[in-house]
Amino acid sequence: MRILVTGGAGFIGSAYVRTLLDGGYPGCAEAEVTVLDALTYAGNTDNLPLGRPRLDFVRGDITDTELLRSVVPGHDWVVHFAAESHVDRSVRGAAAFARTNVLGTQSLLDACLAAGVDRFVHVSTDEVYGSIDRGSWTEDSLLLPNSPYAASKASSDLMARAYWRTHGLDVRITRCSNNYGPYQHVEKLVPLFVTRLLTGGTLPLYGDGTNVREWIHVEDHCRAVHLVLTGGRAGEVYNIGGGTALTNRRLTELLLGLCDAGWDRVRHVEDRKGHDLRYAIDDAKIRAELGWRPRVSFEEGLSGVVEWYRANPAWWKSLEAAR
Repeated sequence: MRILVTGGAGFIGSAYVRTLLDGGYPGCAEAEVTVLDALTYAGNTDNLPLGRPRLDFVRGDITDTELLRSVVPGHDWVVHFAAESHVDRSVRGAAAFARTNVLGTQSLLDACLAAGVDRFVHVSTDEVYGSIDRGSWTEDSLLLPNSPYAASKASSDLMARAYWRTHGLDVRITRCSNNYGPYQHVEKLVPLFVTRLLTGGTLPLYGDGTNVREWIHVEDHCRAVHLVLTGGRAGEVYNIGGGTALTNRRLTELLLGLCDAGWDRVRHVEDRKGHDLRYAIDDAKIRAELGWRPRVSFEEGLSGVVEWYRANPAWWKSLEAAR
């Protein structure tokens, strides 16, 4: 069994790869893994156990069709994490998001089709649904993205689905809520706030902090992705939710408490353009079909993340220096 993981040096992709190599997913203990990653600012080889006998690393861009023609053949399954993913960056400039997330996904799908890849999991986001005032999104909800990032991911979702419908390529799509965990880049909310608190900085809280997000530990997300890969159905979409919905203000309060800091460390900043007010995932489908449940409680997971950043300053200070 050979598995190609795109974006495997990033936060979520590397978590998946580490668990895969550690034998954490039943039936894949001997799988050979190839990581394809462009090593943009968000990719980091320090996230990977390079040198492991079952791991090959290829530096490259998923828009490079010639490279894909040489890398993809021989792989049985592809798990596609590679993406531009930071909303703020997409607001400042959308071109890179359209290029990587849409054209890159299309190029990868073409390569998989030509190589006869058996299964393809396209990892997406709940942000493709837009914002919801009440209730929660099911897999049949309309796609109404509000940021250039979300629009590019919605476009890649539709491209992936089209390759299933048009060509019969076995494509499964996952849409997940906000992730947190170790090795997350310091531009994201949780590591940004934690590292600012650990270094005496202030926390930039958008608007009044009432935006609601649902949170999931990266290990639970990756376990769900692998279940979809091994037990899901071709052409299907699977929502993955963590079950913990918090306002950004409440999350800030929890992080302040874990770092023994007060509200004097918080400064309210101008709200993000097009900022979605509330996300909410209905993940009954993956629970019923594949028996998935989150295992990491939010309290335990968040505390563990704070301790990880506290114990690994060399890892995240190098990222700060490069920003």
